[in-house]
Parts: sequence; structure tokens; C-alpha cells
Amino acid sequence: MPRYMALLRGINVSGQKLIKMDKLRSIFEAMGYHRVITYIQSGNVIFDSEESAETARERIVQELLAQLNYDIPVIIRSLAEMHEIVEQTPYLTVDEEEGAQRYVTLLSQLPTDEAVVKLASFQNEVDEFRVMGLTVYMLIRKNYGETKFSNNFLEKKLGVTATTRNWQTMNKLIQLAEEGS
Repeated sequence: MPRYMALLRGINVSGQKLIKMDKLRSIFEAMGYHRVITYIQSGNVIFDSEESAETARERIVQELLAQLNYDIPVIIRSLAEMHEIVEQTPYLTVDEEEGAQRYVTLLSQLPTDEAVVKLASFQNEVDEFRVMGLTVYMLIRKNYGETKFSNNFLEKKLGVTATTRNWQTMNKLIQLAEEGS
């Protein structure tokens, strides 16, 4: 049975769209998903399902709206896709002593070539990014809270829904998914 990660966008941020992880887990379990694990308050859910990723995503979005009364964008990646994302990073080494950090933005769909070219015009010396398919890899040399390349900025420039996680969270999700297998 496929193992998936549902990455919810914009929950538990600045007092908006609040949901406890035990409630989120119970919603997924009530939908018939198996071996459900939640990780940190930003809305990461690991689960098993025989459904396709797109079918699961549609059902989850509808159920969250029905249960919570607000629309929550959801991006789903399989365990295999998460491995590929981590393995394909263009930023293999990071000078953490200098404060550099890696972030990954997962896109809901492929952006247009025109949008990617437009986004490339915003590259700078402080932070950098690379768009590779459904993933934007970022190397942030200062503080993510100060970067121009926030999730909202990337969504607007690329014209697609997205959600961002730091490198540690990406790797922890893979670890938890494998431990729960």
C-alpha cells in the first residue's frame, strides 16, 4: 500500500486556521487512511492509502472543509517522491556555521516556463533558489523570515499553490514514514 505525506498549507500560523494534530490525525483515520502519523503543528500527515495521490488530496481537502469550515490547500507526495526530492537537491553542502539553511517548496502543479523565467529575475547574492519540476530548492543564507523568497512570494510569481518546509522537516518526514512502515 502506498505511503504518502499530506502537507497542509497555512494552518496554525499567526492564530489562523487552528487545528490540533490529534484532531487532524483523527480526521485522516476516520477517512479510512492507515498508519496515520502527524508531525509538528505545521500540518504534516503521513498515511497509507490505496487511492491515487490526487484522489486522496481531493478527499482530504473536501473533508477538512466539511470538518473545519475553512479551505486548506493540501499537497501530497509519496515516500518515493520525498526521497527523490531530498536526493536531487542542488545544495548538497551548506555552510551552517555561516547560518545558511535549506528549504524546499513543494508545488501543486508545474509552473509555466514563463513564470519560472520571471521568477529567475529575482535571484540575488544573499539567497538563491532552483526550480526543478514540482520543487523549488532554496538556500537561505540569513533568516527565512527575512528572505524575499517566502512561500507567498513563490506562489504569486509561479502562479501555483505551494507549501514550504525546512530541510530538517523534509528528512524527519521520510524517517517517520520509514519507521512506521
